[in-house]
Amino acid sequence: MYGIGQGVGQMKIVWNARPIKEVLNDPAVNDSIKAKLLYIEEVKKFAIDSLGLKPSRNYTTFFDQHGKPVLWVLTAAEKYQLKPYEWKFPVIGTVGYKGFFDVEKGKKKEKELDALGYDTDLGVVSAWSTLGWFRDPILSGMLRRSEGQLAELIIHEMTHATLYIASNVDFNENLASIIGEEGAILFLQHKYGKIDSAQTPPYIPKQVLDYLQQKEDYDSYTRHFLQGTAQLDSLYHTFTDQTPEKEKGDLKRKMISEIISSLDTVKFHRPEKYLKRFADKQLPNNTWFLSFTRYDAQKDEMKKEMKQKFQGDFKKYLLYLKTKYK
Repeated sequence: MYGIGQGVGQMKIVWNARPIKEVLNDPAVNDSIKAKLLYIEEVKKFAIDSLGLKPSRNYTTFFDQHGKPVLWVLTAAEKYQLKPYEWKFPVIGTVGYKGFFDVEKGKKKEKELDALGYDTDLGVVSAWSTLGWFRDPILSGMLRRSEGQLAELIIHEMTHATLYIASNVDFNENLASIIGEEGAILFLQHKYGKIDSAQTPPYIPKQVLDYLQQKEDYDSYTRHFLQGTAQLDSLYHTFTDQTPEKEKGDLKRKMISEIISSLDTVKFHRPEKYLKRFADKQLPNNTWFLSFTRYDAQKDEMKKEMKQKFQGDFKKYLLYLKTKYK
């Protein structure tokens, strides 16, 4: 039943998505939207030609969300272990998240897992890859992103459609993150000009500088929470079957609170984006910390491998990974 529901939800979007050429020729569509659609075509071409990503029919259609979310993803984790709850699906194998096009079904499943004692989170996602099963459309919500972030998103999802290892979510997401981020930098330099370190100060095109600063902020943010993840993991390993539930809960909340409050020691280019993020929210739980493991923990290692073994050549690195994982 779940698979049928997801298929119907996906097909509703596919059926109601308009071909890009049709949107570009529609006088009723805002010019700013058309400019972003043409920009995505540039990103796609660069990703295929320069990064070695797989050509596909993805992002050749446009779906207007009318300001409403279309997909929610549920994650869950053990309450006192940094261990994700996992679901098993055909083809993609075991994964630590489950998508819902019907939010009420997502809420129902979240309540079931809550009742079983898991930490849970049900959140909106702005993009996803169907790994070639459907023609992934451009969603109108994507277009609110900056140029660098939009390029990163498109390249990230194209990476999934190029190489996806069943039952290895952390590898897949870290790989897509590193290809998306590094690929976005290369694309921005291709479009707006390269960094010239010979000048004093070095010349950096504005679009490139904006994205690099955004990326530096995000990298600082993820490092902070990856360190926090390690601290939580160490705490949980001190718990035994004899540790009272209340004591475990108090220690967990205290440590998470300290990790959040110490965020103000991190330097950001745009501190307002990060420092007030938890001001009016309840403390995050284990699903929050596992998200950084899922998307960011392996990036430095992958970047190092690509640089040292393949001189930063994306095509050679992807070919190596395809051969390695068959």
